[in-house]
Amino acid sequence: MIDKQQLCKFLVKAKKSTYAAGDVAQKIVEVDKSTTLVFENGDWKYHDNYFGGEPYGGREVVFFQGKPVYIMVYYGWVIEGVVNVQEVYKTLQGALTLIPEDKPFRGPEKYSQDGAEYINVFKGEIDNFFGEEIIKSAEGKEIYRAKYIGGLVDQRR
Repeated sequence: MIDKQQLCKFLVKAKKSTYAAGDVAQKIVEVDKSTTLVFENGDWKYHDNYFGGEPYGGREVVFFQGKPVYIMVYYGWVIEGVVNVQEVYKTLQGALTLIPEDKPFRGPEKYSQDGAEYINVFKGEIDNFFGEEIIKSAEGKEIYRAKYIGGLVDQRR
């Protein structure tokens, strides 16, 4: 069985070093038009692959010693009619830099940036969880939503 605390610590490092890092993260555009971000540290490897744009969807997989041990799938979108999509994703990236070490699914439960409010509601632990994140404008109007689900894989051998 995988050490859940080590997995959580690794996920925090990996996520902060990839999508949450913004433009400094190395992105690979694949032949199938998806984007891949990879982070490695010792025996651990994080692989995030997504499609989109608007809307977007993808999956994260963590490997330990070359074997998959964790997966999370996600799907999100900026609400139609929102003019400044880049500002929405700037808020999302800000929230994702504050990923909680004990629940490293997405961002914290609440986060504010430039008047926008990020809200993350989830259930479960690292081995089996699901959640939804929302961003509201300064006026309180929903401007973004994403859903995610994940947990450990291939633990019973």
